[in-house]
Amino acid sequence: MKKLNYLILLFAVVVIAACSGEKAEKTTDYPLFWTWLDYRAGINFDSVCNIMSETGIDGVMLNAPTPDDYREAIPIAQKYGIEVYAWLWTMNLEHDRETVLKEHPEWFSVNRKGESLADSIAYVGYYKFMCPALPEVREYIRKKIVAYCEVEGLNGIAIDYHRFVDVVLPTSLWAKYGIVQDVEYPEFDYGYHPEMIRLFKEKFGYDPREQEDPSADVKWRQFRCDQITEVANMIAETVHSYNKVMAASPFPTPAMSRRMVRQDWGKWNLDIVFPMVYRNFYTGDVSFVSDCTNENVRDKNPNTTLYCGLMASDGPVLFDCMDAALNNGARGIAIFTVQSLRTPELRQQFKAYTDSVRALRASPDYTPATTPRDQVINDPFQKEGIMKAVKLHIQANISMANASVLPELQDIDPQMLKSMMQRTVSNTPEELIGYLNASTRWRKDLAPAIDAIVQQFETDTKEGGIKLGEFKKVNQRDVTTYYQVSEENSQVVFDVAFYMYGGILSGWSVKPEEESYNQYISGLK
Repeated sequence: MKKLNYLILLFAVVVIAACSGEKAEKTTDYPLFWTWLDYRAGINFDSVCNIMSETGIDGVMLNAPTPDDYREAIPIAQKYGIEVYAWLWTMNLEHDRETVLKEHPEWFSVNRKGESLADSIAYVGYYKFMCPALPEVREYIRKKIVAYCEVEGLNGIAIDYHRFVDVVLPTSLWAKYGIVQDVEYPEFDYGYHPEMIRLFKEKFGYDPREQEDPSADVKWRQFRCDQITEVANMIAETVHSYNKVMAASPFPTPAMSRRMVRQDWGKWNLDIVFPMVYRNFYTGDVSFVSDCTNENVRDKNPNTTLYCGLMASDGPVLFDCMDAALNNGARGIAIFTVQSLRTPELRQQFKAYTDSVRALRASPDYTPATTPRDQVINDPFQKEGIMKAVKLHIQANISMANASVLPELQDIDPQMLKSMMQRTVSNTPEELIGYLNASTRWRKDLAPAIDAIVQQFETDTKEGGIKLGEFKKVNQRDVTTYYQVSEENSQVVFDVAFYMYGGILSGWSVKPEEESYNQYISGLK
């Protein structure tokens, strides 16, 4: 049964730690396996709790509209031995969004172009982040936290969206919004509310907007992070005053968070942290999980218990990711979300995994790891999984070109198909084919074209696939390194970029160079 590797490895770690006399990190008896979950009126929460229990999940971060919803949910969860934390959005409004927008438009965050979220949109309409420098905003958040802390039986508070707007999105989302964020662009760079500027000038004596490139001003970046930290620690003080546990769901590592969303969570007074290490948003490779967990062991608050937040998925990769987290210092796992474990077989497999971890933790000889065991490698060319994925996408683009002359594709917009290919971070042929086939769920008219593309991809792969030349570095811009490589059979040139936000390989992209790609397609006709 998948996965006993973790159990065997950690028993070995126990012996090594005992022999070396390492001092174990102190941990509290929190749940080991968690999920994030939305709670709405009419939900059969008893049934959901039963599924959680049968899957081996003993903690839930529950997002409910009102404190009274928790008063209804908690007794049901307690029946199954499940701890309940209130999963609350803080700087970004959720359930009370429209009311605050109408009554306090002056509370909202402003970008480098001077645009306020009160009357503009960043990415999506529900991004309505407030300015953390305003005393009124802080008091509004404090009162909200108090209202939930007063719920009897609630184990803790888990804050989310406690940050600014994404100045840089995870790379897999760029195609979705039709953007490339290889540097920090003004329209996505938030934190320029007049009160924020005033406080910064008072402390440092200048206006950050006067800099040639405000994004390069480390003082200005850290100042915004510190404003978010002040609010986080105000929340923590409030939560602890009610003898409840303080938790948060931040971006993958403190260093990545500082650059991507101005969130320096290693300085927050958290009891538990659930960094959202969603590998499919970034490199797609399991190594992203081990890299981030290594960094988090080092950079988290020493008094914080580290977990790892993962995106639930079918297949063995979920278990590989859990191994990568637990083998590198995470105490437990949170998945988004238990409802994604759709089949009874997958839930049984997950339960077997959780049972093996609990058996280990119950051992009298168990000693938690104090240091990570894998070294972070940032050179993409040394990461076998990443390079296989890059080559996979080059092959997919060549196969897309080969399929473009087939009759099934003649009435399909080629730009739409290319865009669809760019929107996936697929690291194996199975993932790529699964993504293409899944697209027909909402576009049934594409089924013949998708079938033709998949068949062409499988044929090209069997016939020897691609032949790549040397990767040549052509540019370096901020955290982005650009390469070009030629596919020698087709003579198509590919632009390949690697992104290193927070000092970790956090994304990559593959794109055919237009002229050579179109020339290759023309030669096929």
